[in-house]
Amino acid sequence: MLIDSICNRRHLLNRICLGFGGVALNSMLQAEDRVHAENRAKLDARIPAKAKRVIFLFMHGGPSHIDLFDPKPQLDRDDGKELPFAGSRVTFADRGKLMRSPWGFRRCGQSGIPMSDLWQHLPSVADELCMIHSVCETNVAHGGACMKLHTGDESQLRPSMGSWVSYGLGSANENLPTFLTICPTSLHGGVNNFGSAFLPARHSGVPLGTPGYPNAAAKDARFEYLENANLSSSEQRLQLNLLRRLHDMRQEGGVNRSELDARLQSFELAFRMQTSAPEAMDIRQESAATRALYGLDHPETANFGRECLLARRFAERDVRFIQVSHANSLPFNNEQWDQHTHLKRGHEINVRQIDKPITGLLIDLKQRGLLEDTLVIWGGEFGRTPTVQVGKAEPGRDHHPEGFTMWMAGGGVKSGIRYGRTDEYGYYAIENRFTIHDLHATLLHLLGLDHKRLTFHHSGRDYRLTDVYGHVAHSILA
Repeated sequence: MLIDSICNRRHLLNRICLGFGGVALNSMLQAEDRVHAENRAKLDARIPAKAKRVIFLFMHGGPSHIDLFDPKPQLDRDDGKELPFAGSRVTFADRGKLMRSPWGFRRCGQSGIPMSDLWQHLPSVADELCMIHSVCETNVAHGGACMKLHTGDESQLRPSMGSWVSYGLGSANENLPTFLTICPTSLHGGVNNFGSAFLPARHSGVPLGTPGYPNAAAKDARFEYLENANLSSSEQRLQLNLLRRLHDMRQEGGVNRSELDARLQSFELAFRMQTSAPEAMDIRQESAATRALYGLDHPETANFGRECLLARRFAERDVRFIQVSHANSLPFNNEQWDQHTHLKRGHEINVRQIDKPITGLLIDLKQRGLLEDTLVIWGGEFGRTPTVQVGKAEPGRDHHPEGFTMWMAGGGVKSGIRYGRTDEYGYYAIENRFTIHDLHATLLHLLGLDHKRLTFHHSGRDYRLTDVYGHVAHSILA
């Protein structure tokens, strides 16, 4: 009886161990299958590319399209009258009567692209721009609109477009991050606007300069925790080698190896960046003429100019996605581009800060042969209403997601064209509506990625940047 009992117990334990091992093995094989499936999905999504990288110039707060790029003679004539048709059902603030633009417009370049008198430098590169006047379908509030623009979803936590680009294309420079965001703001989504969500952590955007409000000064922007004053490079290398060996030896069931691997890769990248990043950020290597081109010689343009110059330096070092944020608070009302009041004074300050740096960036990229494979995108989370906001002593405009302007340059888009149209007051996008999902689909297409096939399996379903929407705007492709 005792022998039978021991045998039975041994048999039971053996079966249990094999069972647990089978469960662990099945889990490991499923994880491996998921990795292979994800790799296949990325390869299947590849199409011929026209751009290698993106520079996204984000104007946080919502610049006014009808005061910058989309002139409306009918709005000028009907200044002070009621909007003659039904406006948005969902609004952010009380809206009053129609208000004409305080600025005149002129046609610029051989293409005749209209720009307001606010712009003093950008007209010189008008023929490089692809104006998109029919962007629409963001949220009416900053938080939802910023999340929709950056991640494709206004309420759920999703990977940012920069993370999808990193996931789909991988790194072209192992010594620098694939996705960088320069002086991002912490408002209206904060780190979620450049986070990887459920994508592997290595695809998260790396902030250069501490996220803050107002913008951190670009001259103080640096990668956090990059330097190690306590250990030499050889000692750090030994530590990383040991961590890698321990990681490879770790075979315990239930361990999320992808997260551990992402953490180890971040350590490796930080180690390599100790030599590469300082060199990339050293703008002292630039000539006086280049620094002046970006406006670094003037206090009003120096901050954003430095951001744009850094963007070019990272672009030529093959960083895939570079975001540059303009969100400086104004000296009188802390509203960035969000001029519910003081429209005239606020937009004048903002345009002066960015006009020369952006123009310099486009000129510099073209001179260096980088513009043809670098897609530059300019825009905010929405536009501004053609009506005045009620209850403000100094006139301003409310948030407006129904139709507004963004522009692109380089990277495979046609130059010197206008795409889409809003109505005679600049209220609704009425021709070639260009949704945020269309923006993302077109961006990925230019980078050589099919937005319908670039997927990631998470929580029982396949996800993509454009969800189940999005169309490529083939009419703007060169």
